[in-house]
Parts: sequence; structure tokens; C-alpha cells
Amino acid sequence: MASRREQLSTDLANDDQIILASGGYDHTIRLWQTSSGICQKTLQHSEFQVNALEITPDKKVLASASYQHIYMYDLISGSATPVVNYEGTSKNVTCVGFQENGRWMYSGGEDGRARIWDLRSKSNQCPKSFDTRHGTGTNLSPINCAVLHPNQIELFMGDQNGRIYRWDLRTDHNVQLIPENDVMILGIDISPNSAQMASVNNKGMAYIWNLSSSGSDASTTLEPKNKFQAHSRAVLKCKYSPDSRMLITTSADQTARIWDSQEYNLQRELTQNNQRWVWDAAWSADSQYVFTASSDNFVKLWNVATGDREREYPGHQKAVTALAFKDAII
Repeated sequence: MASRREQLSTDLANDDQIILASGGYDHTIRLWQTSSGICQKTLQHSEFQVNALEITPDKKVLASASYQHIYMYDLISGSATPVVNYEGTSKNVTCVGFQENGRWMYSGGEDGRARIWDLRSKSNQCPKSFDTRHGTGTNLSPINCAVLHPNQIELFMGDQNGRIYRWDLRTDHNVQLIPENDVMILGIDISPNSAQMASVNNKGMAYIWNLSSSGSDASTTLEPKNKFQAHSRAVLKCKYSPDSRMLITTSADQTARIWDSQEYNLQRELTQNNQRWVWDAAWSADSQYVFTASSDNFVKLWNVATGDREREYPGHQKAVTALAFKDAII
């Protein structure tokens, strides 16, 4: 019988089907061989910080959100420089993601706007946008995070003033809710089975809602389910596992924590000495492993069942702030 480590190597060995990308403060994005921890390619990033990374559903393009730009890297050609540059934002782009068929991309940023980008247009068009202006005011609240509902028609966003927005992309109608006054919403995610939504804030709190809809074309209804103190300091990201059974939170308290998605009891704490801030996380498709990115310059691979650190990915010279991972076979 194969050992756990041998099975891990087998699970992660087919590098044609696996992409692990990391970025941070050192002007680089690194692509890793997951089974060995070797950096296969270093992509040049002209901006100081990589705020978010995402891979297209077909695994052909990597998007990097940064200051005033979204850079697109062609993963098939192997070019180390961006092949497309989406611009037009005035401040940091904080989040980026893709429609399930790769037809369009969404982004949010510190300029207080969310944008929908048409990936099929050669002119890098942004045919639809949303702003966080409230009432008759002119000030826009920076958007820190966004997630596309699995129904592909509603975008949920969290801002620095503590508001969560549900934007209906068909009608442009939006609904707002405020889980807690005077906090920053730093992370938001929806479980792949569409049953729950989580948000986390700079006070270490996590808020959970049950989601429901009366039909495929109906708007999503949110019902409060739970709230709990997830960390002692700011929670930076939250992400549901692909099987929807767990939620991982990453924090400035130097830990990542895994919670069950039924009662939200703590299952594992992922930590080690000198780890510093844990910025981001990415699940394996089978929900058995999770990667983390932290300010100690390392990407780490953890076994969810045991909480053991299975592998480290060294090479970044400064804090690693963003991860993207695809290992499901298309």
C-alpha cells in the first residue's frame, strides 16, 4: 500500500492538468511543479504587488490583478510577459474572476467600481459596471472582494465600509446588507453547491448566510445562519472547499483555520513558527489538500485530514499575497 506522501505525489504528479501560480511583493508571478516544489517558470510583473490571481476555466490564461491593471498571461505559449492588459481603473484592482465558460471576466477595486470585461472583444471592452455610491453622495467605497454566484447571474461584493452588495447582472438591480457597522469586509465566498455564503472582516469575525432561490431565474435570498470569532486579528480571505463541506479562513494572526460548514466548528489550525500573515488559500479539487500563501515568502501545501504541512514552495523574495490553483481535469 502506498504511503500518504507517495499518494500525494501521485495525486499531484500530472502537471499537464495542474497549474499552481503565486504572486506577491517581489515583482514576479511563479508557476510551480506541485509534485516537487520546483518553480517551473517566473513571469515578470511590472507592478509592486499582486493583489489577486485567477486562472481561466480552460486553463489557458492567468489573470493578475494589480495597481490600475489586470494583466493576462498566456499559459500555453509560455511567454513570461503579459499578452493582454486590461486598464481603465484609477487605483488597485483587488479581485478578479471568470464566468464559467470564460466569456467574460469580473473585477473589483479600490476605485469603488466592479466591472464586467468582455473577453471575446479585441478592444478590451468593459460593457457593464457597478459603483458603490450611496444615495446622493459622490464618494465611492473601495471594493475589497467579490464572488460570482454559481448561477452566473449575480455578483456579490464586499467594501471597506462594511457593506455587501448583490448585483443582478441581468437587470442591474442591487441589494445591500450590512453585517456589522464600521468594519471592512475583506473576504467573501459562496459554496459551490450554492447553499451558503461567508464573509469575513478586519475584526476577525465571520458571518454565514443560507442561500436560496425559488427558481433558476429568481434572485437569491439570504438568511443569516451563523456568526463567530474566526481569528484574533483581521481575516484576509475565506474560501469554501470544492465539496462545500469546509471553509478555510486566512488571517493576520499568522494562521489559517479550517471550519466545517454545518456548525462551523474548528477542524484544523494550519500554522508554523514565523509564518507571519497568511494572505490567501487555494483548495485541491478533491478537498483533501489546501495551499496557503504567507508573508514568510513561502507557499505551503497542507494535508487537510491531518493538518500536516506536506510541502513548501520557496523562491519568492518577499511576501506571497495571492494564489491560483487548477487541478480538475477538463
